[in-house]
Amino acid sequence: MQEFDKSISFDGRDIRLKMGTLAPQAGGSVLIQSGDTAVLVTATRAKGRDGIDFLPLTVDYEGRLYAAGRIPGGFLRREGRPPEKATLISRLIDRPLRPLFPHWLRDELQIVATTLSMDEEVPPDVLAVTGASVAVILAKIPFKGPMAAVRVGLVGDDFIINPTYREVYNGDLDLVVAGTPAGIVMVEAGANQLPEQDIIEAIDFGYEAVQDLINAQQELMTDLGITLATSEPPLVNTTVEQFIESKAAQKIITVLGKFDLGKDGRDAALDEIKASEVEAAIAELPETDPVKQSVEEDPKLVGNLYKALTKKLMRKQIVEEGVRVDGRKLEQVRPISCEVGFLPRRVHGSGLFNRGLTQVLSLATLGSPGDAQDLADDLHPEDEKRYLHHYNFPPYSVGEARPMRSPGRREIGHGALAERAIIPVLPPQEDFPYVVRVVSEVLSSNGSTSMGSVCGSTLALMDAGVPIKKPVSGAAMGLIKEGDEIRILTDIQGIEDFLGDMDFKVAGTDSGITALQMDMKIDGLSMEVVSKAIMQALPARLHILDKMLATIREPRPELSPFAPRLLTLKIEPEHIGMVIGPGGKTIKGITEQTSCKIDIADDGTVTIASSEGERAERARQMIYNMTRKLNEGEVYLGRVTRIIPIGAFVEVLPGKEGMIHISQLTEGRVGKVEDEVGVGDEVIVKVREIDSKGRLNLTRLGIHPDEAAEARRNVSRG
Repeated sequence: MQEFDKSISFDGRDIRLKMGTLAPQAGGSVLIQSGDTAVLVTATRAKGRDGIDFLPLTVDYEGRLYAAGRIPGGFLRREGRPPEKATLISRLIDRPLRPLFPHWLRDELQIVATTLSMDEEVPPDVLAVTGASVAVILAKIPFKGPMAAVRVGLVGDDFIINPTYREVYNGDLDLVVAGTPAGIVMVEAGANQLPEQDIIEAIDFGYEAVQDLINAQQELMTDLGITLATSEPPLVNTTVEQFIESKAAQKIITVLGKFDLGKDGRDAALDEIKASEVEAAIAELPETDPVKQSVEEDPKLVGNLYKALTKKLMRKQIVEEGVRVDGRKLEQVRPISCEVGFLPRRVHGSGLFNRGLTQVLSLATLGSPGDAQDLADDLHPEDEKRYLHHYNFPPYSVGEARPMRSPGRREIGHGALAERAIIPVLPPQEDFPYVVRVVSEVLSSNGSTSMGSVCGSTLALMDAGVPIKKPVSGAAMGLIKEGDEIRILTDIQGIEDFLGDMDFKVAGTDSGITALQMDMKIDGLSMEVVSKAIMQALPARLHILDKMLATIREPRPELSPFAPRLLTLKIEPEHIGMVIGPGGKTIKGITEQTSCKIDIADDGTVTIASSEGERAERARQMIYNMTRKLNEGEVYLGRVTRIIPIGAFVEVLPGKEGMIHISQLTEGRVGKVEDEVGVGDEVIVKVREIDSKGRLNLTRLGIHPDEAAEARRNVSRG
């Protein structure tokens, strides 16, 4: 492809597309740039493997630290496993892109987005999403695009498009909207308890901006003479399709109408119909029968067509009868039950959340500031995380037996969504300096475990005594679209997610939304439908919240006895080195004496963690005494450190010593200093003077007995 540049004037900023310059052997490549942030996005297509019945699409985002002028840490000094943020951006690109490829496409597709340069004004993620659409178009891959994405922020009362990192951090909304000419295809948001109507207006505002980027891509296609590929799908084997329908349709309808079967019973009944009515009938056909010949040529044909028939009949039942496979109405939530303090209190907080057959156990752990996750090797500006949510999805949760692996993209994505839902209600760091980790163990899965994790996390945090501002609940909405008929489903279960067209997760408090995530399996929804889904989620969220509050209405007034107790104090930053000491000797000494964990921030904030409040207070007093400013007239119990002919040096606080002149040791004349004090002696002294050089001049004269007693008590407390 020849070099071609296009500049898009977009909401006061230019987005520049440079094509035909980089990655010439990729199927399609574009360097998309805004400000000093530049992302190379490539799309490559290869022949698919024989026999596969899915689209093998891989999307990777690569964040290189050279893009921000930094060298990676660690021994190797090179990027290793992708940080969590890179995984989340990979998902952000994948989710609006995947439903736009034709369902029959089986070629290997790989999208790679690499950030080559980055400033602190323009995040690269939404650029990468739009760049992926351009790269796919240039690669001439069958595609229902163009597609584009924008970020919407809220600063004050104004929505802004593609806000900077600082504007997102200081604002009340971080919303990403992706769309096609057909409608909205993906939404993801974190919000500070914004009302539903504000969120709807923000999505609408973002989708209008998306249209400008879509129009620019359409102009680009005209300029380059590119027409979107429209390869015809392979013909469906109608002979086998009709055979399966004739043998199984009525029995499938009967099973779908037995609402008391439950998930396992329904799955077993459907499998039995497939085996006894379809596969058994095919086995009895003569070898010359076209149905049998087709099945022998494609062993997966029966399974795929049987699944398609089940999907069609389930969707028909919902659209025509308004009844779901478990007998619920479209807006009905499954039975809810909750429990807190499920585990012994050595676990700082626990919450068990059940919704239908979905069961999530969330466990909260409190730690000191030193337990925060270090993000130093992440390309993005955030340097640490104080709230961590980890989501685990073991195979037994869906009745399977398979090897346990490290968290995959799904686990990371679901954990991040639940984390995002809770962050707006966490207490500020200055009021609650703990680092908090919640782990959600999915013990049983039948739809929307991520929203179950939000509810379980809220229960666990309240059980742990974390003073959250408000409890958060969440619900997942689904959608069935057949022609012009649309049905929105509240609290979808597994089969409705698998055979439906939308998974729209909404989390929030009774005051507003804290997180959204919408994924589609079709090429777009109108703003009207998206708005209806958001509003329909509200009564479901509040219903679930009522069930949670019936279990625990507010955070426990006290932390678990096994949670660390944190004390904080502020010292001058220039005193940090003194507290740490040479080679960490001083702080190690305090730690050994008190058995406390001590963290010191660059601004001089010292946090002391201990399971025993008295030990924490002792460590705090030691550091306070070491760094406090002494004043004339104060009285201390000190220790003599050395003697010279004209006086004695006394350490009154750790690292602080002054001199008692021989004339100030006692009333009357003193012949030798050693006649009054010796090295190691404890003496009560008063600060007589602090000279212009900061030197302490001490005295033993004129000290009232009450002052001496108080000085001794201060030492015993320290």
